[in-house]
Amino acid sequence: MSTFQELGVIPEIQRAVTELGFEQPMPVQSEVIPRLLEHTRDIIALAQTGTGKTAAFGIPVIQKINVKQLTPQTLILCPTRELCLQIAGDLTDFSTYVEDIKILPVYGGSSIDSQIRTLKRGVHIIVATPGRLIDLIKRKTVSLGDVHTMVLDEADEMLNMGFSEDIDEILSHLPESRSMLLFSATMPKEIEKITRKYMKEPMEITIGRKNEGAENVRHLYFMVHAKDKYLALKRIVDYYPNIYGIIFCRTRKETQEIADKLMQDGYDADALHGDLSQAQRDYVMSKYRNHNLQLLVATDVAARGLDVDDVTHIINFGLPDDYEIYTHRSGRTGRAGKTGTSIAIIHTKEKGKVVQIEKLINKKFEKREVPKGDLICEKQLFNFVDKIEKVKVNEAEIERLLPSIFRKLEWLEKEDIIKRMVSLEFNRLIEYYQQAEEIVEPKEGSSRGQKGDYGKRGNDRDGGSRQAEKGYARLFINVGKMDGINPAMLMGFINDHVKGKVPIGRIDLLKSFSFFEVPEELAPKIVKSFKGMYVDERKLQVHLAQEEDQASRGNKKKFYENDFGGKGKKKKPKY
Repeated sequence: MSTFQELGVIPEIQRAVTELGFEQPMPVQSEVIPRLLEHTRDIIALAQTGTGKTAAFGIPVIQKINVKQLTPQTLILCPTRELCLQIAGDLTDFSTYVEDIKILPVYGGSSIDSQIRTLKRGVHIIVATPGRLIDLIKRKTVSLGDVHTMVLDEADEMLNMGFSEDIDEILSHLPESRSMLLFSATMPKEIEKITRKYMKEPMEITIGRKNEGAENVRHLYFMVHAKDKYLALKRIVDYYPNIYGIIFCRTRKETQEIADKLMQDGYDADALHGDLSQAQRDYVMSKYRNHNLQLLVATDVAARGLDVDDVTHIINFGLPDDYEIYTHRSGRTGRAGKTGTSIAIIHTKEKGKVVQIEKLINKKFEKREVPKGDLICEKQLFNFVDKIEKVKVNEAEIERLLPSIFRKLEWLEKEDIIKRMVSLEFNRLIEYYQQAEEIVEPKEGSSRGQKGDYGKRGNDRDGGSRQAEKGYARLFINVGKMDGINPAMLMGFINDHVKGKVPIGRIDLLKSFSFFEVPEELAPKIVKSFKGMYVDERKLQVHLAQEEDQASRGNKKKFYENDFGGKGKKKKPKY
């Protein structure tokens, strides 16, 4: 294995990285550093988050700066404020013993006047988010005419966030002679367009295979009924007592709800999403980085730029529709050479996503059963015993108290003290799992195919007699596509007219009517809520799908009359 000295790194930077704990260059550093030091050609580097790519471009960028020329010579673009600060901080650390080098992070959410004053005094390296940099360009307060190296970090994330036009605008202000470095975890078509448009015969360096997951990350999935997902999440978290993880949710609302539930249930958790102010996001991320939180519940967008090396577990509370997002999620564990675990909690309809992600990352998911209560208690108990064994005893602080403690406990045998310690720590957990019902795993075939929640369904004769997922009832409603609704509207409509939030499962939206699944215990309440209700002078009909199937065989008129009885009072719903 090569050393930083063998890669051509100057002694000043070698000293800094050694003090930072870098013993040997990581693979991406061994590939990129000598090429950047020796050549000025364009480079595309495909590597997962956490593989050491900041040092891979940061070290040679610092080494090639002419400190006597006090103008911007390197521009590093990244998608988020958090990543901008992280990169600028890392570069500052790498250049600790390089005299007079000036590095400026440029990002929104902070004083632009302060950034302008620093630019006027002169800087060598600018680390920027696209929006704020364009603002400075428009104000003519930054000159990029001397930039010889341009770095796009997390390029795929920038494109996902809609920065394509901003990147075009920024590149138009750079000299044509500049070299360009593009770092990305995945290689979508949009990035290929950038490379064709702005890069000259780029050298491609791939650590692993394109879009492939990190080697030291295990991928697991747990299949449960949709209604059991939160209970499964709790069991999984309890099964890993030392978890330091990120739980990814699909929406801001779901993120906050899951975080609130976890906090109410006594977990060290908090939410990170776009509805929080910048100050709130900074506070939550600071708590997580400092290990004052065990679980961070986050949306994909809010977690971008969160750079933490020792995350043990990623938990997907449902899988993303864009499978490349899974690559980014799972890449947040198993970093800096450590091992990690990426977990997906799915229901039967998401099994198809698992198969597609396996193809993308070139790795197989291991299927696991949700941990049973007795296994969880055993795991927690032995973790507690391990902590007792490893605890550092502060003799000086407790010495004066020990005689009194010994006197109070002298009537107890050693075994009794151990039993009482265990009971004090675990009675609540043991009682909870003794009373909790075990989570029943659904049969994989129960999803009726794996096309997603809103798969297409032939004509209106199809669908009535389909089996609902276990624990759910399948209801018929006489509105469909011809009424101009979509699944989201139907879900909103149902929740607007039923007291309390209704968790809705599968929806089959057909031409003139639809089917939807709800928890069995809520079905009578939902049917009752829609009795006597009209939409545009048409009486709404909501009932069990099996009954609709019977009605379609010739008993339709009688069933409707019995179910709703006359015209009743006309209730005009919001629709």
